[in-house]
Amino acid sequence: MGAEWAWVVMAAMAATPEAEVVSPLVKVRPGASLQGTRQARVSVARGECEGVQVVLPGSVRQLKVPSLFLEGPGAPLRAALWREGYLDVAVPSNAQGAKGPWPDPLLPVSAPVEHPELPAVLYVEVCAPESQEPGTYRGKLRARLDSREHVSVPFTVEVQPFVLPATASLPTSFGISQLSIARGHGLNAESSEAKALLRAYARMLLEHRVSAHGMSMSPPPVRFEDGRAVVDWREYDAEMAPFLDGSLLPSGARFTTTDLRDNKKAHTEAERVAYYRAFVEHFRKKDWPTQLFFYAKDEPKPQDVPLVLTQSRRVREAGGARVLITTPMEGELPAAADILAPTLNCFFPRPGPATCRAIHTVTELRKQLRSGTQVWWYQSCNSHGCNGGASTEAAQERAYSGWASYMVDHSAMLNRAMGPLAFVNGVDGELYFDTVFAYNTKKDPWKDLFEFGGNGDGTFFYPGTPERLGDSRHQPVPSLRLKHLRDGLEDFEYLRLLARLGDEKFARDAARQLVRSGWDIRQDAREWAQVRQVVTARLRQRWSTSEFAKRSGRHTPESTP
Repeated sequence: MGAEWAWVVMAAMAATPEAEVVSPLVKVRPGASLQGTRQARVSVARGECEGVQVVLPGSVRQLKVPSLFLEGPGAPLRAALWREGYLDVAVPSNAQGAKGPWPDPLLPVSAPVEHPELPAVLYVEVCAPESQEPGTYRGKLRARLDSREHVSVPFTVEVQPFVLPATASLPTSFGISQLSIARGHGLNAESSEAKALLRAYARMLLEHRVSAHGMSMSPPPVRFEDGRAVVDWREYDAEMAPFLDGSLLPSGARFTTTDLRDNKKAHTEAERVAYYRAFVEHFRKKDWPTQLFFYAKDEPKPQDVPLVLTQSRRVREAGGARVLITTPMEGELPAAADILAPTLNCFFPRPGPATCRAIHTVTELRKQLRSGTQVWWYQSCNSHGCNGGASTEAAQERAYSGWASYMVDHSAMLNRAMGPLAFVNGVDGELYFDTVFAYNTKKDPWKDLFEFGGNGDGTFFYPGTPERLGDSRHQPVPSLRLKHLRDGLEDFEYLRLLARLGDEKFARDAARQLVRSGWDIRQDAREWAQVRQVVTARLRQRWSTSEFAKRSGRHTPESTP
């Protein structure tokens, strides 16, 4: 937001005497009974970001908020601030959802308010760099309401001594498209502005520990000489290198995965293999540690099996890249996969109507798959039901309820659950088909994200146009759900680090208190906070006596095992 004051015009709300600090695991809806506090206490590891919500009081028409700095034993920490916007849900995702306004878009504080009758909530986020001095940091969030009433919220941030790795330990691949982004912002898809905007969106994903596939979708130009693929890598490297070599963010974070882009200029089988081989060789020469994979035809139907088998054969003949196939464990396709990715529902048996035609636990899959095959999973509309709204059949409604879910009108705990679930079940990665899908539709994403029976399926962003934000530039507007996704991936890092410090049973037991299966997830925000506190305390204890800390020194990023 900058050091300058940001003005926001707001209308009246029900009066409360003071601002309330609320857990990020609570979605603040109109009329909700909040159990907040008058001061914020945040615990954050080095290399982590953690948010908290400040619900502003009373009848507010104008708001001034300066930057928040926190002073402590090291360099000052500067908090990032957003104002929460709302999506008006017309059709609930299922019985766990509900009609009406749900908080989701995270707007610049200076953005115009379209619905001033709704609660005014600030999302405040503190990120501690890996080099941050551990200890206690303090500051005050100050706001001036209606040019007369002042709000002051004390902030205490405890920076922990342990470090989370900059690059995510759990591989992910979430879709994004320059063409979709351009459509959502009303730009020419080939313009320099659209290319810059793609980088801004993908950068924001990386800041939230998420890697992307798709991007511009432009394959590098190729010609063939004596059976060899001669590829011009200049445009590809300009687009992708910063995400693959760690130069984009100060932390050095990199994509964990990226997709091998097919090229229509490769006509024959030999040319396709040569092109794939050139792709792999280029990654090898660049020394990019990012896992390169080929995304075979998505969710193949029986008639698609020959195509997928051919795709797999080509990539394997070239060597060096993995073949990802989105299918359950049945038929011929699992043997053709180097990454098998069934839907989340395919891992957890459940009474009632089946939501996957072949259910196997991760352990069962590994026994049947070829050695070295990775097991990923992904969410689909089966996490909420593909038709929208509550089912009239009770058994069917139960079958599609309770699952980890990225829907707007589902709880923050369901939004956050995939990270802990991945740790407990031992999957190798997470796939998701898109993060800007709604940009392709004729609907306004700010008003309607209902797709595939759910609110927000395939969309984690909102198009921040100058007209919408009252700004001079286009920018991505993140969602609360993206923050919850990130927090779940950081939960994974906490649990993984604790396991690597010799306390794997403790870590698994802690995670199982919250995520007992893909469809049995605790919905109490206080319970999630308590488990987080217990795990943090255990990590502090283990870290203080670990060889990693002794060998590396407690203040260096390399101290993470």
